[in-house]
Amino acid sequence: VEPLKNIGSGTFGVVKICKHIQTGQYIAMKQLNKDQIIRNKQVDHLKSEISILASISNALMVQFFGFTHNEYHFNIFMEMVQGGELFHYLREMGKLNWSQSVFYGGQIVLMFEYLHSKCVIYRDLKPENLLIGPDGYLKLTDFGFAKVLPPGHKTYTLCGTPEYIAPEILASKGHDKGADWWTVGVILYEFLEGIDPFSADTPSEIYKNILGNKLKFSSSMNSEAKSLIKRLLQADLTKRYGCLKNASQDIKNHPFFSILKWDKLSKKKIVPLYKPKIG
Repeated sequence: VEPLKNIGSGTFGVVKICKHIQTGQYIAMKQLNKDQIIRNKQVDHLKSEISILASISNALMVQFFGFTHNEYHFNIFMEMVQGGELFHYLREMGKLNWSQSVFYGGQIVLMFEYLHSKCVIYRDLKPENLLIGPDGYLKLTDFGFAKVLPPGHKTYTLCGTPEYIAPEILASKGHDKGADWWTVGVILYEFLEGIDPFSADTPSEIYKNILGNKLKFSSSMNSEAKSLIKRLLQADLTKRYGCLKNASQDIKNHPFFSILKWDKLSKKKIVPLYKPKIG
């Protein structure tokens, strides 16, 4: 492959657009600094990310093409999604309307339903990790915090982005896939209100808001949206939607999603309201 330009950077490296010399196809390469990965004891993390990427195959997730390394770098090759991050679209729009929130929210529910069926928890939902494909559908990317977690097990690592961290992670009580369903509540709130629900100036204030579960809704927030968000942003795991015996079905059957045809969505048969301009 021939590297063309950098399109992003993270803690341990950069993401570059590359051109496959034989096929002319554009692909994304996540290039990580080997020294930094080893020094920061991230090797197991990286192995886990690669094995998870290699094990998933879903139209709503970036496709994994392979992995190489040399003296200086680890390189992960993935599908190039040209529509950019949902984050930028959200910034531009300020907030989303009801039907777009249902359309994008529904895709996130399907993503987690799929990952959880593979015993994978994701733990890093945020608009920056959702890319918009040329077809207007989302693709989940960045599996750096994802982890294989067998049913009935819990994990204790503090990870994620402050605004999205579930209270059980902050309280070090051990967490499982329930932490992912909490983040769906956060992102739906953000879609409809244009700001995250526990927003504050510093991480420690954000954590205080999350643990205090101070949820405020604007008067424009529809009652069905409010009802679903409250059921997802429920600190008590025995009451949180997604964690009950019907699992994700409780979320899919909620009136918030009543206009959504789930089978059409999973086959990408719903026409999106927005398609990014490519080129």
